[in-house]
Amino acid sequence: MDSRLSAFLERAEGVLARLEPLLPAPRPHIEWANTLAARWQRDGREGYLLPLEVSLDIRLSDLQGVDNQRNQLERNTRQLLEGLPANHALLWGSRGTGKSSLVRALLAEFAGHGLRLIEIERDHLADLPRVVEQLRKQPQRFVLFCDDLSFEAGEGDYRVLKSVLDGSLEQAPENVLLYATSNRRHLVPEKQSDNDNWTRVEGELHPSEAVEDKIALSDRFGLWLSFYPFTQAHYLNVVEHWVNQLAARAGLSWQRDAAFDVLAVRFATSRGNRNGRCAYQFARQWVGLQMLEPEQ
Repeated sequence: MDSRLSAFLERAEGVLARLEPLLPAPRPHIEWANTLAARWQRDGREGYLLPLEVSLDIRLSDLQGVDNQRNQLERNTRQLLEGLPANHALLWGSRGTGKSSLVRALLAEFAGHGLRLIEIERDHLADLPRVVEQLRKQPQRFVLFCDDLSFEAGEGDYRVLKSVLDGSLEQAPENVLLYATSNRRHLVPEKQSDNDNWTRVEGELHPSEAVEDKIALSDRFGLWLSFYPFTQAHYLNVVEHWVNQLAARAGLSWQRDAAFDVLAVRFATSRGNRNGRCAYQFARQWVGLQMLEPEQ
């Protein structure tokens, strides 16, 4: 009897060993007191929050030339943290101008005050009600961050987003806001055909319902912040800021001059981008070269 039971258990262990790789991985449990950020993940039809290890090296003071946008979003976030009414925010404009960095810098600034960041991809927006429900009773304050939010013609997920923001299906709790970035203010493209049905009634112009529906998504964000292409002076000032930061960490002394500015402008011109991302990339290249090939 013992030998038969032993053989049975041995076979059962073999079956379990073969099945184990096919079983779904256990969902991580998040202790928000010790977790600063998470990402909403999809596993088949199921979704869950995956804790993230985040770097807090970008501060609000590192974002140069966007003082107005920075101050407005910082005040809005302070309102959230204080339990006061605050707005969902749409950061739109030219690429590389600091939209995403500004949101992440808020986490570095206010993590100690209970702010938490949750990244959610545009393709997972249909899960927003489930994400929000998991956060409703938490004592922390959450910013749901959707980077590069936009929709193509014919996609319907934006209607789910409208419902969550506007509360027509579910009122978002007071401890959750959505901050989204986009390269365009109106998140759903408008086609020329959308304007074919505009009418004039007693001298008043009435847009078609198609246009109204598309523009209405952006209207769900109470705070709009616009980011514009950098001027050359703005770009060079941002370059100088990042070189100062990187050089100080490396113990490198340097001085900005006309030749340095020429190199920075050429770098931007070769990429067709004069923005904060380009400034940071040039600063890393320049400081790295100075340390690799110091002057004799």
